[in-house]
Amino acid sequence: MESANSFLWTTSPRTITPYLHTIFMILWTIRIQTLALPLLEQGCPSYDQHARTRHEGNRSEGRYQLPFQRPSTECRNFYSWEVEEAIERLQYKIKDPDLFRLFENAYPNTLDTMVKWKGFAWENGMEGVETDEDLAFVITGDINAMWLRDSANQILSYTPVLIPSSEPDSLAALFRGVINAHSRYIKFSPYCHAYQPLPESKVRQQTNYAYSRNHVNPPYDPAKTFDCKWELDSLASFLQLSSEYHNVTNDLTPFEKFTWLDTVEIILNAVDAMRVGTYTHDGHIRQPGYTMTGQTDRATETTSNDGHGNPVSGHTGLIRSTFRPSDDATIFQFLIPSNMMFAVYLESSSNIMYELNTLRSRQLADRMLTMASEIRAGITKYGVIAHSQFGAMYAFEVDGYGSQNLMDDANLPSLLSASWMGYVNPRDEVYLNTRMFALSEANPYWAFGDIFNAVGGPHTGPSKGWPLASIVRAMTSQDASGDEIRHEIRAILGSTDGLGLVHESINAHNANDWSRHWFGWANGMFGQLILELEAKWPELLEESYQ
Repeated sequence: MESANSFLWTTSPRTITPYLHTIFMILWTIRIQTLALPLLEQGCPSYDQHARTRHEGNRSEGRYQLPFQRPSTECRNFYSWEVEEAIERLQYKIKDPDLFRLFENAYPNTLDTMVKWKGFAWENGMEGVETDEDLAFVITGDINAMWLRDSANQILSYTPVLIPSSEPDSLAALFRGVINAHSRYIKFSPYCHAYQPLPESKVRQQTNYAYSRNHVNPPYDPAKTFDCKWELDSLASFLQLSSEYHNVTNDLTPFEKFTWLDTVEIILNAVDAMRVGTYTHDGHIRQPGYTMTGQTDRATETTSNDGHGNPVSGHTGLIRSTFRPSDDATIFQFLIPSNMMFAVYLESSSNIMYELNTLRSRQLADRMLTMASEIRAGITKYGVIAHSQFGAMYAFEVDGYGSQNLMDDANLPSLLSASWMGYVNPRDEVYLNTRMFALSEANPYWAFGDIFNAVGGPHTGPSKGWPLASIVRAMTSQDASGDEIRHEIRAILGSTDGLGLVHESINAHNANDWSRHWFGWANGMFGQLILELEAKWPELLEESYQ
């Protein structure tokens, strides 16, 4: 028989009495106030170890017998009744016991274990007086730092259950907290991608020993910034999170009350400095906004030509990205998926600017739309190539001189995800050709074998497929029979090595060889996939995947 405390932690507030709901919210308010304390100090075991363990008892009843991987209720970091209600609802809709267990473990994983802190900004940066500006610190999993891209995607996976709320401990407040934290981080170092905990959080900083081996211009403060790789998608992720929050809630508060406009203007200026070609009109080397060299034994961790990277042509409309969303260096700096993503979210977040309806915001909106149009024109002119087997398709990277890198990578944004992020119609011919290429052996980073088949990338090496790419494949499927989605669900379900969590990558030939036992982004997106199926293809959730 469950205790009253267990009942309160595991039952949706919508399904309990108002009296119990009041008690629940009091208890959770007390719990929220402890978030600045490390959970280990509160007697909670390390989730890093918890996620590595095939716990006995309470296994799913399917062939995989997956363990329950959520922390005990008192050791969960952030509570969302919207997420808990979705889990409760799906329990009766997902017929396969292993599939439900993976959803039950994966979807709340970021909230349970990676929201290290949720609180408020200090007034004028001075401890003691709080403002009403929400802030949050969200880690990626096994690294105690906040990546712009990862944390945005982790929180965006909860968009299907997001509802407007001004409550300080609501899911909407967590969205606002991440938007405001990103805004502050970008003002610190707009060319960086991963940051240290904010002072208000009092979360312990993690040392990145690569700082002493890397030479970055402009320089950054390691007390504020964990790592500094110029990845265009990081800034696009901030715009995406802002846009999606506004689209769902119609709330302008984080955009008009704080310094969001300043941040967007900083983004536009930073990006403009990376739209320049390598050479001036008279053949001198032009200094871009960012350069980086690193002392490393991995080619993907540094750049050529004293930090400038391989030369690019000017006047293309495209934006240079020194690194990919996988944190690997680009070969040709015009990274087409990241330019696609940036164009899409310049367009969508310009709507916020127009709604703010000030002279400055309207001018910024016009600037954003002009830039997006120029990027789209550049992608069409330089990024579409003629492939001997697949016809017209998108290149992964180009330099504007005619050089092309033909591949796709599992990390988002990818070419595979172009329709999912809204850059093209999912039935667009060029996209469909590109999709066929990405999911074939013509893609040098297509991992294939008798265990797992998916797009991978150089970050974990050849023959390592990423479940994240399987999720995107299912989300972008136009197969009317549903067989492609079924195949990907079976593949993901069988890829956890009995741990019941979604990993970063899987060896195509060895189910026991995988990377990252604690990886929030992929787990959140798997939950998002299940909710999309509930909305669009619920009959697939009624099937067995044994």
